[in-house]
Amino acid sequence: MNFYFSAAEILDRLDNKKGSIKGLISTVAEKDRKRTSALVIQTLKYKPVLVDVIEQAKLLKEERKKLSSLNLALVLVHDVLFSNGIQAGDGPIKQSILRHKTRLHSELQKLKIKRGVKSNEELAQTGDIRAALIPRYVRVNTTLWSIDDAVQYFTSNGFILKDSYDSLQTSKQEFSKDEHIPALLLFHPQVSFQDEEAYRNGKVILQDKASCFPAVVLDPPASPDAVVIDATSAPGNKTSHLSTLMCNLGTLFAFERDRKRFSTLQTMLAKAKCKNVEPVNADFLTVDPSDPKYSQVTHILLDPSCSGSGIVNRLDYLVESEQETESLQEDRLNKLAGFQLMMIKHAMKFPSVKRIVYSTCSIYAIEDEHVVRSALKSDEALSANFELAPPNEVLPQWKRRGYPNEMDDPSHAISMVRCLPGEDATNGFFVSCFVRRTSDGDRVNDHRKRKRMMEDEDEDKEKDDEEVDHGAEPVATEPRKKKKKKIKKKKNVKIYESHRC
Repeated sequence: MNFYFSAAEILDRLDNKKGSIKGLISTVAEKDRKRTSALVIQTLKYKPVLVDVIEQAKLLKEERKKLSSLNLALVLVHDVLFSNGIQAGDGPIKQSILRHKTRLHSELQKLKIKRGVKSNEELAQTGDIRAALIPRYVRVNTTLWSIDDAVQYFTSNGFILKDSYDSLQTSKQEFSKDEHIPALLLFHPQVSFQDEEAYRNGKVILQDKASCFPAVVLDPPASPDAVVIDATSAPGNKTSHLSTLMCNLGTLFAFERDRKRFSTLQTMLAKAKCKNVEPVNADFLTVDPSDPKYSQVTHILLDPSCSGSGIVNRLDYLVESEQETESLQEDRLNKLAGFQLMMIKHAMKFPSVKRIVYSTCSIYAIEDEHVVRSALKSDEALSANFELAPPNEVLPQWKRRGYPNEMDDPSHAISMVRCLPGEDATNGFFVSCFVRRTSDGDRVNDHRKRKRMMEDEDEDKEKDDEEVDHGAEPVATEPRKKKKKKIKKKKNVKIYESHRC
């Protein structure tokens, strides 16, 4: 019966808005996760039907001494009506349900007649049809084996490698390599890997293609002295991806403030053999950027809480009513955008940070372009010389970019990446990258001096020398350094594409 109590507790937390379905299920012990997940999801799919049947059968009224929880009744009645019965030893709670078994089935039949359906499946809530167009993406954990080894493994298990993926023609036995992410393989959406040996031992990680973009755009250094932060890490897919790109070298601080999600993160990192990651059970916003432990951080990945509006194969449609979404959406989005901006501004305070990637799984400009444009105008960005990375450093081969009409400067949109569900074979996603602009390798700490330098550019050399004496760098030196930096960045991209580990 503990299994049913656990499922009911997840439903209770969902009712109280204490997490998402996927997030709450990830907190269940791995040995029970698959079974609990199936019961929770199936119960939610039939929840309106189950509530109706329970009310008509007067189950809670007649068994109030044994059944004080609606959610416990839901999971138990689900197994009576839609599964193989209650899978638990005999006891008073089980008997309180079974006493009404005939009446429950009778009410279910009446409901099917009333709705004009013949099968139980027709009563279930269905998700977004665009989910069927998204392949099953499998990221090869190159820390443990090579892409070639993975391809050979799948072909030896009956899969057939194709040159390209076609959502309308690819069969369940075919797969292909992704054209943008080297370590990503594409399978038919209905192929399951939960029982696959390579998945259980961490050699492959189930991760949507768009979710792989942030780590690739951040392009963390693969060196023993590298220091990187993943500010919101659980469940750990992006963290493990960063670790792989770093070749398990240097230090990757992975922050997660929620205790249960932190436990999930630790399990994931151990499974993926991420040896360079230091998990931190703390809120990133509470970290002091000047702390010697973090003051040398050069790269930060920010993938904060968002509306999740781009995830069409998500399960949360099962717990969100349309009326509730409409009434709370604007206020919720404004609060999320405020939090997201706070995260970016905090990241910009780290004294050595050179590169910050901000991403969401949202399709709303208020969480994406609007947050970016506010960040660019913030005191933190201006004082530390942050600007958007040029488009050739942000997945240049990806065609869909940001929305120009949502930016103060429309030309900035090309430096951002967007994915649209139903059109890009991914979930909806947004990625942007901030880089610190430097002059002769030294940071300019006052944006007002920068502006004054530009205004005085055509004045005589004596005034230029005076500006230098006050801590500003000569304007003439900037173009040479910018060109040098650009060449260096191209080298980094080539290294990644050739699998630098």
